[in-house]
Amino acid sequence: MLTDHFRPQSFNGIDDIVIVGGGLAGLFCALKLSPRPVTVLAAAPIGHGASSAWAQGGIAAAMSPGDSIDSHVADTLAAGAGIVDEKMARRMVSEGPARIHDLLSYGVPFDRDLEGHLLLSREAAHSERRIVRVKGDMAGRAIMEALIATVRATPSIRAMEGYVVEELIREGRFIAGVVARPDAGQSRKRISFPARAVVLCSGGVGHLFAVTTNPREASGQGVGMAARAGAIIADPEFVQFHPTAIDIGRDPAPLATEALRGDGALLVNRDGRRFMLDIHPDGELAPRDIVSRGVFAEVAAGRGAFLDCRKAVGEHFPQAFPTVYASCKAAGIDPVTQPIPVVPAVHYHMGGILTDAEGRTSIDGLWAAGEVTSTGVHGANRLASNSLLEAVVFAARIAENIQGMLPAPRQGNWSGNAGESDDLVTVEDSPQLRELRRTMSAHAGVIRDRAGLLTAARTVAALERATPRLRFANIVTTAKLIVAGALMREESRGGHFRSDFPEPRAQWQHRTFMTLEEADRIVADATETASA
Repeated sequence: MLTDHFRPQSFNGIDDIVIVGGGLAGLFCALKLSPRPVTVLAAAPIGHGASSAWAQGGIAAAMSPGDSIDSHVADTLAAGAGIVDEKMARRMVSEGPARIHDLLSYGVPFDRDLEGHLLLSREAAHSERRIVRVKGDMAGRAIMEALIATVRATPSIRAMEGYVVEELIREGRFIAGVVARPDAGQSRKRISFPARAVVLCSGGVGHLFAVTTNPREASGQGVGMAARAGAIIADPEFVQFHPTAIDIGRDPAPLATEALRGDGALLVNRDGRRFMLDIHPDGELAPRDIVSRGVFAEVAAGRGAFLDCRKAVGEHFPQAFPTVYASCKAAGIDPVTQPIPVVPAVHYHMGGILTDAEGRTSIDGLWAAGEVTSTGVHGANRLASNSLLEAVVFAARIAENIQGMLPAPRQGNWSGNAGESDDLVTVEDSPQLRELRRTMSAHAGVIRDRAGLLTAARTVAALERATPRLRFANIVTTAKLIVAGALMREESRGGHFRSDFPEPRAQWQHRTFMTLEEADRIVADATETASA
């Protein structure tokens, strides 16, 4: 998959460890590797362009006297719709409290009660109050601010900001480094960063879709890059839509946190009728995929969907949920006195690069953590606030694994010229990306069927042929994997809903594993059959 046109020039020397991504997983892994030297390559200033910084709810961890590891695991299994890897989930949940204490040691100001105990809240599909928050809806920002300050004060961490990684360097069965483009990806120069260990923490796929809560950098490049290098991808069809993005025409869409519904906010249509109780006995606290389809149906029917916080939160809104309040006020909405218009938006990708319990991918020398991965802990539908937990748990496990496998740090010439290329793409306003996003939302979104997925497959194939730019190739590859997984899975489960197969089927109660070669074959076979 790596053409000579993009192949980096030869290099001398080896950089010890390169981490791709300046979000929660990347920075936490770097800190856990300290004092070992690491280089963090980030497309934007570290912490910016990372979904972690936008997380409002917090981190789920079984830390209260009435909670337990077993209870948290049971909730995770229930939300995951039958395909959660239970051993991986138990490992994640068991290590959660220790990682919370790590974050506290880095200065994260988690909310506490008057006695100094961590203040825990409840979110959808959790049976206990176990969400560790900061000022109601500011957990992600506060966590990232604390980690950024710690990273900048750690001499062993070299943060290279404004470097867009475009390619993995593969030598035989090993990943031996990365190739990046500086100046936020707009330079003609390409630089190789050879390494003995590469850790991909490049984030999610939200900007493959027209409406998302994710930052622009979350365009699936990490998954596509790894797939093009030969990595196995797991569960790509499972995309989680957040049911309550604020519908004010912004891209990315601001989020009305799940915690609002946890505190009693109701979903109503334009007539003021509470519609979720007709769909699920848990109403607004049903799993996210069910709530998303409920909201989608009201919007599609022209009745609209609104989050009514007037009784549950009321005058306390500005202090309790300052981020949501600011987004609403900027759009001319006063959530103290008015319902908030909402719409489903792509929020999280359960699929990604297959990793084991130590964060190792199927290619030697390549580890991965965070949303770019599929560890199996989320199954078909992520349990609220388990994503930040997964990021820190597996980032720490990667650091431990690398230390064990490569006990002696080694440094040399840690970057080299990889040539020049004017083959640029401005991701933010690329016409090709806009077409891809429209296509994915229309045909691979909240509700899917075979006809729509075939349309998406043909569009993806046409864009791939017409736009051979490397960075766009990474993006469109991830879209292809999602479409291929959705075409193959002829059932509905978790975040994947097929209107032509609206029920789960026993023969599909398993995870999906595929290479890019297999995805190419699935898409080709499906489109050829449809046109025959």
